[in-house]
Amino acid sequence: MVDDVDRASREPLEIFPVCHHSPASATAMARRLREKQPRVVYLEMCEDMAPLLTELRNCRLPVAVQAFAGDVDGFPADWAPLSVVAPMTEASAEYQAIAYALDTPGVELVLVDRSADHVFQWEGRDRGTGGPGPQDDGAPAEPEAALHGEAVGVEIGDLRPRFAELERHLLRHGRVRHWSEWWHQYVEVPLADGSAGHDTYRQVMFLIGSLFRRLAPGDGDRLRVDEDRERHMWTRMREHLAATGTDPADCLYVCGAFHAASRVEEFGVGGSGGFTVAPRTDTVWQYGLIPSSHAAIEAQFGLAPGSVSIAATEWAKGLKRARVRPFRLAGQAGAGKSTAKAAAPAPAVPVPARAEDTDRLSGFLRRPPVLDGLDEAELLGWSVGIVHAARRNGYLASTADAIAVFETSILLAGMRDRAKPTPYDFQDAAVTCIEKDRVPGRRDVRRLVEIMMGGDRIGQVGYEALPPLARDVHDRLAPLGLKLQQRGVRRALLDMTAQPELNACSDVLWMLRRLLPHGAARPVMGERRLGERSVQESWDLALGTHQRALIELGYEGVSIEQVLEQRLRRDAYAPGATAAGVLAAVEDATLYLGGRRLAEELGHHALKVLATERGVDGAPEVLRRVRTLLAYYRTGEPALPAWIESFVRTGYAHYCTLLPMAFRDEDATVGQVAAMLGFLFGMEGLALSLGCDRTQLELAVAQSHPEDPSKTALLWAARVRIGTLSRAELRSRCDELLDNPLVVPTYPQYLSGFVHALEPVPALADVVVEAVSNAFGRLPDAVLLPWLPLLITTLRSGAGELAPLLVREAGRIFPGRLAELDAWTPPWRTPPVQVPVRRAAGDGGQGAGPRGAALLGRHPAACDAVAELLGCEGTWAAPGSGAPVGALLVSRHPATAAAAERLLAGH
Repeated sequence: MVDDVDRASREPLEIFPVCHHSPASATAMARRLREKQPRVVYLEMCEDMAPLLTELRNCRLPVAVQAFAGDVDGFPADWAPLSVVAPMTEASAEYQAIAYALDTPGVELVLVDRSADHVFQWEGRDRGTGGPGPQDDGAPAEPEAALHGEAVGVEIGDLRPRFAELERHLLRHGRVRHWSEWWHQYVEVPLADGSAGHDTYRQVMFLIGSLFRRLAPGDGDRLRVDEDRERHMWTRMREHLAATGTDPADCLYVCGAFHAASRVEEFGVGGSGGFTVAPRTDTVWQYGLIPSSHAAIEAQFGLAPGSVSIAATEWAKGLKRARVRPFRLAGQAGAGKSTAKAAAPAPAVPVPARAEDTDRLSGFLRRPPVLDGLDEAELLGWSVGIVHAARRNGYLASTADAIAVFETSILLAGMRDRAKPTPYDFQDAAVTCIEKDRVPGRRDVRRLVEIMMGGDRIGQVGYEALPPLARDVHDRLAPLGLKLQQRGVRRALLDMTAQPELNACSDVLWMLRRLLPHGAARPVMGERRLGERSVQESWDLALGTHQRALIELGYEGVSIEQVLEQRLRRDAYAPGATAAGVLAAVEDATLYLGGRRLAEELGHHALKVLATERGVDGAPEVLRRVRTLLAYYRTGEPALPAWIESFVRTGYAHYCTLLPMAFRDEDATVGQVAAMLGFLFGMEGLALSLGCDRTQLELAVAQSHPEDPSKTALLWAARVRIGTLSRAELRSRCDELLDNPLVVPTYPQYLSGFVHALEPVPALADVVVEAVSNAFGRLPDAVLLPWLPLLITTLRSGAGELAPLLVREAGRIFPGRLAELDAWTPPWRTPPVQVPVRRAAGDGGQGAGPRGAALLGRHPAACDAVAELLGCEGTWAAPGSGAPVGALLVSRHPATAAAAERLLAGH
């Protein structure tokens, strides 16, 4: 390790080792930049992210620089989408270097790390889903922890032991709970002391990097990737030095301490080795800025919850203590006027020969720690503040708890050999003294301490740094007059009658609801369905909270209409697409995009998908969506589109073919088979008019032989619908089921089939009510009560959406008053009423009565009016004149009636 420190210290190109989000590193970086004022800054960050760094001045930190690829070419398809983020906070050394380089004239910033494409080439998708090591206390449960999504995190300064036993040893002897607390206590605090100079800081970081590098057993793949990164960075730096002729003494190389203690052959300006950077794949990468937060950084890189917020607080205190002016980008939100422009570049400070070989490390390590006295005012303010916050969140905290937190913090610090309580000691004391045994509200005391220490600061990407799609969305929603870039929920009220220009805003909001996550655009009042538009709407909008999702939409297109069309095509043409899914895409295309071009294209594709399906899983959804589309086209279009006519014709033949198999298939549910029959019976008229043959349906029903009781009842209903089984025969079969003691236990399943039959044959509602009523009326309690729970659960689970039809029919049949129930007789038990036939006056009671339409003869005015309208002339025959009466055409041409009789009889 001594050799590693000496080698890094003697390098002519000054290496500045850092740790990610370390206040001590950021303070030392700001101090060194003002002292040396280098002309070239080499930074460990993805080289393809360089053009985007200038947009940081339009954002409020923390934000993350993102590389995004929705479609992959050269990687496995199941990896998509690919995303790489590099989070940035003000307390980061890399941000200080970026701000100095961008706002100082004559200074060049060069990113030298591998590109985002190489991140996945070298590490693979599975190695980039989390932080550099195991998380301390688990990821925070706050929603802000998911601001980075599933992106791979790229950070500077991976300083965490890769030797698990070493980490446990350090935590145990350091009397701390997690790694973030150990780093704060034993690295941040000593290095933040003003007595630690620049050379001492470098040697300490070199030593830590060398220690963690050499004690990294069993992870050869990860170490190989790290060494490839180091070869890549030194190769890029030597190429830049050779191309520009820059003196290495005028440069500064900012990298993680782990990479600073490198032993690869390419290390240094005079390094050897012929490392060749592999070409990138053909994947097209999009770049942008997304909002970040302290919780998101902690969750992604395995840091303790609250550690980044505490680091931000320590950064602000360290600046005042060290009297260092930080660098901030000019015009950045939340920052004062930048002082970097006033610092003109000066020649590099000459470095004496072997000046950095001086051993500053030994003296620093041997020096006893400087005892920082207890800041009672600060600790007292913390104690009072946490009690006040706890009371606002439902805790029964009092002044006595503030005193207890104060004293317990000092006690814990003494037990852990600390001169003064750290924020982590205070956090433990607050949890012990206030939280007790339960959490009354949403936040626990640990979270309240994090908020009090600075909170989960959430960044924001400015309007100028947004992609074109996001800016277009904000421009089109400008008539609402809301500050949609701010976080939180904004209520939008749209009255399209009074303000017709808001119709365009309504269209945008409905498309955003379709594209963005739940909660980004939520309708409170109003709906949009095919053929229906609300004249007034109310929305809850949280576009600022979901800014990352809106920005990532901009990577897919330049307008939300283009993105929506691309997603609909992608869903429809996906390998696992179903006919129901394609019809859903057709419905969305018609609803949101208008026009018929895309809808017709997707509709013709639905025909192909339906023809390839061999199952009935999607039949209920297909039936529902086809009915919706048919209703829309019949009411809003002059004629049905050609694709939907073809779909009905193809679906009729397709489901007729699958019907016998579906009745026998054990995996096909009765609801799915009922949906098939609903399609066949509901679309029968249109299908027959388009050339389909009803004989195909009759043959399919005749070939169906189910074994399941519910499907058997459904088949009986289908036979009633097509005329091969009469209602009387169906009632007779139901009576036979109730008379058979062996079948009675399965009678609820038959009833379930009858209830499902209300979908294809709604006219059987009275028969189903009769079947249920007969069961309750005829079965004894000893038989009825055991299977009554089974009946209820069967109907609820299998036919819950059809139960209202049954209830409505029962309400129509049964009496409405309790007093009428005793004298009420069910319709199916009422004998048919014999209607008396009036005899003719001159028949003597022996004739069959008058024949023909008697009402027409008694009231001829109606026929006279129709005859006059049609231009017909004629006279009425006198009674008893012997003129023929009745339907004369039937008697004169009996062949037609005979043919109809044979057709109906099935001959």
